[in-house]
Amino acid sequence: MKHYIYICSFVILLAASSCDKLLDKEPTSQVSPEKYLNDASQLGYYANGLYTNILPSHSGYSLTFVKDQYTDNQAYITPHPIYIKDSWTVPANDSWNFKNIYDCNYFLERVLPRYEKGEVSGSTTEICQYIGEVLFLRAYEYFDMYQNYGDLPIVTNTLPDDQTVLTEASKRFPRNEVARFILSDLDKALEMMPEQFESRHTRINRNCVLLLKSRVALYEGTFLKYFKGTPFVPQGEGWPGAQKEYSASYQYPLGGIDEEINWFLDQAITSSALLADNIILTANTGTVQQSAGDQANPYMDMFSDTDLSKYPEVLLWRQYDRGLGFSNACGEWGNRGNLGAGLTRGMVDCFLMANGLPIYAPGSGYAGDDYISDVKIGRDGRLVVFLKEPGQTNSIDEYEGASQGVPVEPYPNLFGSDFSRVYSTGYSIRKGNPLNQIHLVGIAGSYVGSITFRGVEALLNYIESYYERHGSLDAKALSYWAAIRERAKVDTDVNKTIDATDMTIEAQNDWGAYSAGNLIDPTLYNIRRERRCELMAEGFRNMDLQRWRSMDQLISEPYHIEGFKIWGPMKGWYGSQLKHGTSDANVSSPSRSEYLRPYEKTESSEAYNGLTFSMAHYLSPIGVQEMILTSPDDSPANSVIYQNPYWPIEAGEPSIR
Repeated sequence: MKHYIYICSFVILLAASSCDKLLDKEPTSQVSPEKYLNDASQLGYYANGLYTNILPSHSGYSLTFVKDQYTDNQAYITPHPIYIKDSWTVPANDSWNFKNIYDCNYFLERVLPRYEKGEVSGSTTEICQYIGEVLFLRAYEYFDMYQNYGDLPIVTNTLPDDQTVLTEASKRFPRNEVARFILSDLDKALEMMPEQFESRHTRINRNCVLLLKSRVALYEGTFLKYFKGTPFVPQGEGWPGAQKEYSASYQYPLGGIDEEINWFLDQAITSSALLADNIILTANTGTVQQSAGDQANPYMDMFSDTDLSKYPEVLLWRQYDRGLGFSNACGEWGNRGNLGAGLTRGMVDCFLMANGLPIYAPGSGYAGDDYISDVKIGRDGRLVVFLKEPGQTNSIDEYEGASQGVPVEPYPNLFGSDFSRVYSTGYSIRKGNPLNQIHLVGIAGSYVGSITFRGVEALLNYIESYYERHGSLDAKALSYWAAIRERAKVDTDVNKTIDATDMTIEAQNDWGAYSAGNLIDPTLYNIRRERRCELMAEGFRNMDLQRWRSMDQLISEPYHIEGFKIWGPMKGWYGSQLKHGTSDANVSSPSRSEYLRPYEKTESSEAYNGLTFSMAHYLSPIGVQEMILTSPDDSPANSVIYQNPYWPIEAGEPSIR
């Protein structure tokens, strides 16, 4: 039963730091709940461990800028099983894991009663802050789990190791109820947290709560909208929850799914506006600094600086510091081949021209893609600064461990056994690559600050949620959109872009051009385009494609991931090194495409005929052991836990649709 409510052991930390010093440091460790949780500083130390376990930016191996690598934005050197027919199968066990939820519940179950009775010593401001942090972290963890599994058990307290109790607690709530629970935790966090707690933004704050609230509400509102009528939502045809007595008669709180969609979108609009009005966007010079005497670009540096407290747009970040003993791999891999995760042709082509026109529009001024430098001419400033090109300076200072870095960007390395140096698509991103490499001390040893939340997302969330709700844009949405484009060095006339958009062309290289297998309208597409370009490589793409239901078209039409134009003039960079059409080919054949297809080098490649998809893959399967343990007769079919749509209840089996 511990598969469900993980009963963890805690490490005792004897810390000699004052509460004031704690506020100046990012979360680092855990404490024993059995001996602590009686005063403010102890609550803070407990919360520290939850930061590390729950927030990806705090994991210690921060590779933020490769997290879109299994989408149409970025491609790793090998494809993900999710896009290979019958490669993803039902696990025998160990699917969902409630360990972090248990840890949050342990804290809240003990601290809240003590706080209400006045039994926690120390500053009330600090006590409320740490309670708010744990409520937020529980919400964050639940949001992560529900993106994977949809319907979930809602567990708010620790449970005994008793089969009857745990079986009852394993019953799944409809996904929208899980989303409502997440929002309620965030509302409670807002009630607890002070307006201002610490100025460096290394601890969760009210702005983070508002941003996550808008993210969750937008996610659920759009998911319900695009999956309406399917087994993935309550009352949809074939919804597996209807097979269980405890959820068979479920009704939406407001009467129907349309009312539920609107409620979530309204929540997203309200929470994002409360934050977006106060966001200060970091300035972008539109250039890449090439020497110590050149003007620095704050927008570029925001993703690769060691101290992110100077950027108001960064709402929460983790500091990696030699003195504190924390390092990450972000600067190391960003200075090389970005750990084998290359930008796709689709991602590069998506960026507009600086004049606001798509690259294919008449009079756009597009210089073509014969060379990497060509694709950046006259383009969106985000592509200009974040797409590497041969000959550019990658580091402007001498630095420790210099052999690990690449001071000057070379021709893309398409070959070799060291996957960290291989450019899978020929296009590599500069986001997160620090120009000042003095902090690089060897493999996985840089001190680039790791962004958890960035304020521009609030502007994007407002624009999208307002349009999804009303089918038009108000003055606020238009002002936010103009601000984002102005920072990107793109003409702020969005109507000019919308009028020039050809959805049949956009659909060729952008999965987000679709929802439920149908092309969307040009206005909504350009809202999605803005999000795609602004949040490139920051880990949003898979989440967005999932809630937009943007992979249906892959079921019948395999998609071919492409990179740069290897069979144009750039082939001259490699001389006789290029091999194709043989069993040991190192590039795809020109007969398939003039663009490099990283997954189609040999006929034995799993994705030689393109990436495909199954409807079941919008959610992860539940492990069979979890169903057996919660069944009265050990039969998965009789478990209180139902399997996700189109997944069987036999371990090792692929989806049925």
